[in-house]
Amino acid sequence: MSTSEAVTDGIRVEVRAEYVPERSEPEHMRWLFAYHIRISNESNRSVQLVRRHWIITDAHGHVEHVEGPGVIGQQPVLEPGGTHEYTSFCPLPTSFGTMAGSYQMRDDDGNLFDVVIASFSLNEPFTLN
Repeated sequence: MSTSEAVTDGIRVEVRAEYVPERSEPEHMRWLFAYHIRISNESNRSVQLVRRHWIITDAHGHVEHVEGPGVIGQQPVLEPGGTHEYTSFCPLPTSFGTMAGSYQMRDDDGNLFDVVIASFSLNEPFTLN
């Protein structure tokens, strides 16, 4: 299991990633990883998660950018002290890789700012990398 944590402007993003062997097909060059995200608003203002941007790199160095509104179909509002948690998945054509990225947030004054998602590893256990 891989973890990462970053705080930007009072918004903490914690990630825990793990390999999902029962949904992977290594014989078809498909490895599936789950990542669990916890976003905590440690600031004194309300924020809304507006967009996401992921940078996914596989073991061959191929980079894919995934962008879009919200997370898993939601654009949650986090009040001061509030949290939002979700789980999503990332398929890879290799047994290991990395993910990093950012969330675009809007504060209650309408200002947009980016929150860092620190890099974390996606790796099948026992894979040397």
